[in-house]
Amino acid sequence: MHHYRQAIIIFGIVLPALVGAGLIGAGLYVKSKMVSSMNSKTTDYATYEQSRNAGLEIEATVNRQRPHVERWTKQLAEETSSVVTSNLREISEHLPPKEIQMTAFERPSGTGGFGSISAQRSSQIRIAFRGTYRTLQRNFLELETRMPQLQLQEFKIDPSTGISALLNCQVTYTAWEN
Repeated sequence: MHHYRQAIIIFGIVLPALVGAGLIGAGLYVKSKMVSSMNSKTTDYATYEQSRNAGLEIEATVNRQRPHVERWTKQLAEETSSVVTSNLREISEHLPPKEIQMTAFERPSGTGGFGSISAQRSSQIRIAFRGTYRTLQRNFLELETRMPQLQLQEFKIDPSTGISALLNCQVTYTAWEN
């Protein structure tokens, strides 16, 4: 019996213990790989969800702004001088006629000012008024509110020679167009 004792210990105890330890080690290695893979995928999914939610918020914002964009596109497509004229007519209906008077309206030919250095189409509009300070201010506020594509290029204001309460004002706008 003593002859087989070494073989029994090697093949019956040590070798199965080594195989068992190897299987347990391999199992722990596979488990750690699976846990790290799951953590990586969970992080990737959280990032994806955050990006998707941000995209949905942006899309909702764009959808809320769509009517305004369509209105602005339509407004930019209209002929600028006629739109300015009609807006000034509508604005002057709400202002006291004794306090404001349009003295000149011209559309210089060619592109000048800011529009000359830009690839965007534009035109210039020069308007002159005579009126009180407050009424002129309301007039310009209303015009620039209705037509955000107007960019003030030049503004000159002088006292009127006849009546001290009136001012002569000349403005030049760059009107951006489609």
